[in-house]
Amino acid sequence: MKVVQPSCPSCLIKALSFFSELDTFDLLNLNNNKICNFYKKGHIVFYEGRIPTGIYCLEQGLVKIYRVGIDGKEQIVRFSTPGSLLGIRSLLSEERYTASAATLEDSVICFINKSFFFHLINKYPKMNVEIVSYLCRKLKEAEDKIISIAQKPVRERLAESLLILNRIYKPNGKSVSKPKILLSREDLANILGTATETVSRLLHELKDENLISIEGRSITLTDIEGLKHTAKIFE
Repeated sequence: MKVVQPSCPSCLIKALSFFSELDTFDLLNLNNNKICNFYKKGHIVFYEGRIPTGIYCLEQGLVKIYRVGIDGKEQIVRFSTPGSLLGIRSLLSEERYTASAATLEDSVICFINKSFFFHLINKYPKMNVEIVSYLCRKLKEAEDKIISIAQKPVRERLAESLLILNRIYKPNGKSVSKPKILLSREDLANILGTATETVSRLLHELKDENLISIEGRSITLTDIEGLKHTAKIFE
């Protein structure tokens, strides 16, 4: 499927990306130096171990970042939403990708080559500051996840993950109070590092407690405060 190339100057997710500081001239240059492609659900964007040659900007859709263990089982590291740059840490550190990226729904992703991206971050120092801030937030999220896995039982981790996914699946700029989480039980298990059967059992427990509703693969959170209590999240 051929994609109608999104225009950088009028891009709807520009404000969510690191390119929001660019002036009109550089937005036009960015527009001329990018390649945008349509990725069907389940398509691999890049593989762990490959050498990055540029950066990917997610314009539409949802992407999972994951690693594959020696047993062949996936471990989902995080999710990327529109405006995210995929593979930025590996590009900046000049390392091979330490994880793979795959689409969870039909997506439009733009690719910007390495030399032009570095030209932009050298020209706009504020981009560097924002990127460092972003990487620091991701490091904190990774630390929080390690602590959660080490200290919380699977039921608490599931409730916590559902709350995070609820924010991810909420459309940007839309007041949807109860978005539908469309994620396979296998992917949920790969987030938590547990068996698919365990996730299915715990989901039905949460449903029986009226904390969530389930319709096919779709999950809707019906009691946010109850899930926070289950996840031991006290704000």
